[in-house]
Amino acid sequence: MGKLLEPIWGSKEFLKFIFIVNFLTSVCVFTTAIALYYITREENYLYMPLSGFHGVLAGFLVGIKQIVPDQELSLLKIKAKWLPSLMLLISIAISFFTPDSATYLPTLIFGAYMGWIYLRYFQRKPEAKHRGDPSEDFAFSTFFPEFLRPIIDPIASMFHRMLCGKSEASTNAQGYTVGGAPLIGSDPIEASRRRERGARALEERLAAERLAAGKNSEEPQIDESDNV
Repeated sequence: MGKLLEPIWGSKEFLKFIFIVNFLTSVCVFTTAIALYYITREENYLYMPLSGFHGVLAGFLVGIKQIVPDQELSLLKIKAKWLPSLMLLISIAISFFTPDSATYLPTLIFGAYMGWIYLRYFQRKPEAKHRGDPSEDFAFSTFFPEFLRPIIDPIASMFHRMLCGKSEASTNAQGYTVGGAPLIGSDPIEASRRRERGARALEERLAAERLAAGKNSEEPQIDESDNV
């Protein structure tokens, strides 16, 4: 995942994403453990070992959803935009059968959500004059099936106004939108360019792997002919 995301984001932004998502995920998990202790008065929430890098890995899946949402995975026969949702669904389903899943499930949930929050509202793009990705294809409701989106959208819109209401007002004041429609070079075009770069990077990576596999398969044949 890093080999796909780092060329598009850049090394500095890639490391920044890892640090921010890992830090915010740890803060959220710690706060949740303290809150559960005060609610239930069960001390096991205070001493439960919570650690791992899977929160950042969940955030990487959200990044792949943003960059190449329509790229179909050959093995699973699903589009990349469903990877975060599928990962969380499987993790939640497993948690009903394995008690130890409580040590990683909160990290996965908060990692995916913090990754989306950062990419949606705060990631700085040098080629654009705004932060985040306000496109409809990356809205919070896109993590859910179509029939649930009418229920999710009103709830998500409240948090959207809380998180970026002021930034949207300043953006409109600077003239980046007219009548609610983005100007040329704004969000939809920039998002499509980012997806094109992501798809191109993925194709180049797959082509390089196929070329390397072809060379490896040719070497034993050459060695056999030399022996003969």
